[in-house]
Amino acid sequence: MNTVPADKHLNERARHLLRALVERYIREGQPVGSRMLSRESGMDVSPATVRNVMADLEEMGFVSSPHTSAGRVPTVKGYRFFVDTLLEVQPLAEAEIESLRDKLLTNHDNPQILLASTSNLLSAITRMAGVVTLPRRDDPSWRQIEFLPLSDNRVLAILVLNQREVQNRILCLDRSYSADFLRETANYLNAQFSGCSLSQIRARLVSELRETRESLNEMMLTAVHMAEQVCAGDAPEDNSYVMAGETNLMDFAELSEIERLRQLFDAFNEKRDILHLLDQCASAEGVQIFIGEESGYNVLDDLSVVTAPYSVDDRVVGVLGVIGPTRMAYDRVIPIVDVTAKLLGAALNSRH
Repeated sequence: MNTVPADKHLNERARHLLRALVERYIREGQPVGSRMLSRESGMDVSPATVRNVMADLEEMGFVSSPHTSAGRVPTVKGYRFFVDTLLEVQPLAEAEIESLRDKLLTNHDNPQILLASTSNLLSAITRMAGVVTLPRRDDPSWRQIEFLPLSDNRVLAILVLNQREVQNRILCLDRSYSADFLRETANYLNAQFSGCSLSQIRARLVSELRETRESLNEMMLTAVHMAEQVCAGDAPEDNSYVMAGETNLMDFAELSEIERLRQLFDAFNEKRDILHLLDQCASAEGVQIFIGEESGYNVLDDLSVVTAPYSVDDRVVGVLGVIGPTRMAYDRVIPIVDVTAKLLGAALNSRH
């Protein structure tokens, strides 16, 4: 998550007016004019003074002027400064926390229903899209592999994971190989990968071995191909998060353009980019906020993503969050996401 440092050029008056502008725009979704700000700011300043401050804020990149209006709207930098410096987040009332807990515990005996109901709950409360990644499985470690030749260019791979788990997989190759060659290949892979997790092996196969294909001999290259097939069988399922309330995003005027909605829903269905973003949040502590282009994905340029990790047995196993327009009510969404993550972790822990 990018963080814009507190800008020393922003004096107290500029900060106050910027906060008033952002809060007004979050509520109304319309560009905010200087006359409106001078009335609503609670400060004894003229519209001319407000215009001068707004011009300075625009020059510094905190606000911008849409072509269709004399008013101004926050930029990503403006939102970021607002969230990091000006926002006052109030904790949820105890009654709200109890209500969330009751709704989650209703389905806590079935983890799949619990995760789905959590995404539905986030969506219903915020009127945006709620998302929950499925708990990560333990990443198994490669202990040993053996290859046995079969007919029709097929090979039986006998893979030992962790301490005792044995998995058999049939690999289809482009030619047949002798038992001695397969034994040599297995010895090479065991020397390279024994003790590594399968996700580490997949990363090494992609980054290191593919970059040096030209320097590999036939046995090593065959080993790479066979290892890719073996590890592909353990790739995570595509259905690795549950989402609810995507259509809520159509209710926001700035997100209602049909082509952008199509691209966004395609990204939700494809899942890869969203999962990559959520995976980044799993390694961070507490609530993470990606505003607009900070996500790194063009399809999310008009959206913000607020996430928090949830844990089982003090180990982070997944992430949940809310996806909505950049003008979301951060003061409301942040504590909802934070508390829901803690409640989901507690509900999953109670099943142990």
